[in-house]
Amino acid sequence: MKKRIAILGSTGSIGRQALEVIREFPEQFEVVALAAGSNLDLLIEQAAIFRPKYLAIGEPSLYQELQARTPDQRIKLSAGLEGLIDIGTLPEVDLVLTAVVGSVGIKPTLAAIEAGKDIALANKETLVAAGSIIMAAAAKYGVEIIPVDSEHSAVFQCLEGKDSNQVERLLITASGGPFRTYTPEQLEHVTLEQALKHPNWNMGGKITIDSATMFNKGLEIIEAHWLFGVSFDRITPVIHPESIVHSLVEFKDGSFLAQLGLCDMRLPIQLALTYPERLTYPFPRFNFNNPLALNFEPVNYDLFPAITLAYEAGCKGGSLPVVLNAANEEAVGAFLTRKIGFTKIVRIVSEVMGYHQKEAFSIQPDLEEIMAVDQWARAAAQRLIETNGGNS
Repeated sequence: MKKRIAILGSTGSIGRQALEVIREFPEQFEVVALAAGSNLDLLIEQAAIFRPKYLAIGEPSLYQELQARTPDQRIKLSAGLEGLIDIGTLPEVDLVLTAVVGSVGIKPTLAAIEAGKDIALANKETLVAAGSIIMAAAAKYGVEIIPVDSEHSAVFQCLEGKDSNQVERLLITASGGPFRTYTPEQLEHVTLEQALKHPNWNMGGKITIDSATMFNKGLEIIEAHWLFGVSFDRITPVIHPESIVHSLVEFKDGSFLAQLGLCDMRLPIQLALTYPERLTYPFPRFNFNNPLALNFEPVNYDLFPAITLAYEAGCKGGSLPVVLNAANEEAVGAFLTRKIGFTKIVRIVSEVMGYHQKEAFSIQPDLEEIMAVDQWARAAAQRLIETNGGNS
């Protein structure tokens, strides 16, 4: 019997690669529904290939054009956040791949869980901002959350069948991005073009900039805390420039398990889609006839203070991770549109976090409060962007 898939974020990097995987296994999968943010052209192209029964466009202003360009009356169309929620809660769907970028993924993912859908999670922000709510809902509804990020997929695989009480710590690997060997002074002059050139991975703009600042690693640390129930003092980032070892688990006896693979997101995507089965991987693999070196080094926290901010937000908890995530999204967006300089991203996030702790910190926010704090943090970040932008 085919596994029936809905993809939230089908036109993004993860969504596109997921469809590549699905196309290799026509006997294993059925694409029931696709949802995109604003890339209507690609969504229409994907629909022509995979023939889903449902389509959604996140940008409501594009709904009429979606209608006009979808002549097949049997395809049900929707738009906006409600459209994403509709896609994630369809009765005929077995697995929802959440591959949207940002906090927009929170409500659709939660709705899918409450509808009893297993989740292939590629949206860090959902657990960063609402980890306690999401994990509690998954437990309540008996839903499996299978991580898609290469680092969390690695930990997931290393822990499979293991007693969590035997785990000493998780080591989350990071390439170090394009600026691993820079000085703090050099970072002040980084251009957008330089920041978008990741040495190993081909990703979307927001995630690539998060990798350059290493905010992505901070978000992954918070995500790992929720996914695997490990305290923050037992989650350690480590620089691994080759991006071959995707993460490691250290056990109490001092032994390590690691998961290795090429820099190809299709590998963890395929596992998330097929789990608990493993299908023959149809894409390139290691060639051990070629020399292979694996290097590891500690993180330079002075060079990458974003990780320190993430630890602070994660350890203090409450509404602070919501602020970390939302302010970072706004600051990255401003950098991508050349409104602020590279190092201003971290400074803006730090300032907004400081304001929040003085003004509106909540110990245990519910979903409504999380969304309100999210909007507050975005507005606060935008004020900083508009008042002193790149004049850092």
